[in-house]
Amino acid sequence: MEKRFPPLNGLRAFEAAARNLSLKLAADELCVTPAAVSQLVKGLETYLGVALFTRANRGIHLTQAGVEYFPAIRNAFKQIGDATRSTAKIAETGSLSISVTPSFASHWLIPRLQSFRDKHRDINLRLMTGKEPVDFSRNVMDVAIRHGTGQHGTFYCERLCAVDLIPVASPTLIARFGMPKAASELTRWPHLHEVERMNWHLWFQSQSVQSMGLPSGTAFDDCGMMLTAAIAGQGAGLVPAAMAAPALDDKRLVKLWDFGWPEDYAYHLVLPDEVYGPLVGAFREWIIGEIANS
Repeated sequence: MEKRFPPLNGLRAFEAAARNLSLKLAADELCVTPAAVSQLVKGLETYLGVALFTRANRGIHLTQAGVEYFPAIRNAFKQIGDATRSTAKIAETGSLSISVTPSFASHWLIPRLQSFRDKHRDINLRLMTGKEPVDFSRNVMDVAIRHGTGQHGTFYCERLCAVDLIPVASPTLIARFGMPKAASELTRWPHLHEVERMNWHLWFQSQSVQSMGLPSGTAFDDCGMMLTAAIAGQGAGLVPAAMAAPALDDKRLVKLWDFGWPEDYAYHLVLPDEVYGPLVGAFREWIIGEIANS
């Protein structure tokens, strides 16, 4: 009866030991102990019914059977490695669809995407804006970025960054009201709000400032629109520091106060599952690195 395929771990141990002529070097390569390599090789020898090494105090040597067996096994592993690299290269090319909130896309992600393209020229990105709950079964997306508490049903969610809200205004508005010397002075400014109209109240409370009364002014459901309104001089806005950075750098906006208020929500990467392919893995690794660097 024809023998079944020999044990793969035994073949790996034999190939590494024969190539290095050392159980220790083979063990280091395979991340196991020399005793484990020896046991795996002995198991293969038992399976084959022939000795592959002679063992001595100063090392190991291939027997004639081992000399004849080694080239075929070495070439087989080389072919497996070459085929694996070729297949992985194919898998690394293609398109990746990302659903992202509009403000995060406009003011953070898009200005940095060239660095992703420089690293992964074979991956074509497809960006879609949206704030609706993530549902990979209904939407054509591979990965999503959402702002919130990180609760997205059964999908795998990974926190990317917290959000520090800072008060900003345009130079024209500052010329009108003067640069504040105390946080309380901002209560008399026109304010831009998020739709719940609570952020300014919470910011003033954090500064031990009495309530500013009923909030008035325009409210937005997207901080990107709030940034645009602030740049246009329509009011002071509490906006994410990272998204305001370009406008602060080129002086379209000015930071009104050094204290930033850390809101409860954060940006999260949402994936269909904790196990993901090379395209999603490449994007995940890149965006985590970009956030760490910024």
